[in-house]
Amino acid sequence: QVRVEEFGGGLVQAGGSLSLSCSASANTASNNALGWFRRPPGKDREFVASISWNGGSIIYADSVKGRFTISRARSTSYLQMNDLNSDDTAVYSCAVGWRSYAGRDSSSYRYWGPGTQVTVSA
Repeated sequence: QVRVEEFGGGLVQAGGSLSLSCSASANTASNNALGWFRRPPGKDREFVASISWNGGSIIYADSVKGRFTISRARSTSYLQMNDLNSDDTAVYSCAVGWRSYAGRDSSSYRYWGPGTQVTVSA
């Protein structure tokens, strides 16, 4: 069993920045894709970004492209979020993929963290 935990959520003003990190407990996660998803209030979970095992393949949701940056170091993933707006308010969750590469589909991910709240104030 791989334990996944997110860090770095909080309250930020619109236009500000926030950095999230995600730690997976097992070294095996370093060979798997890592992804970030979010669930806005009253809405379904949505894809944010994913990164392959070696960082060579990165995918972003259109809504965050150019503002968010995903990176990783072995089994730790980072999500740098800039120019935040109220639409970015959500619970952000990190996930470990079943394989080395994973995309936008949540079924491509095996282990999930509990999530961290990000709130963007106007």
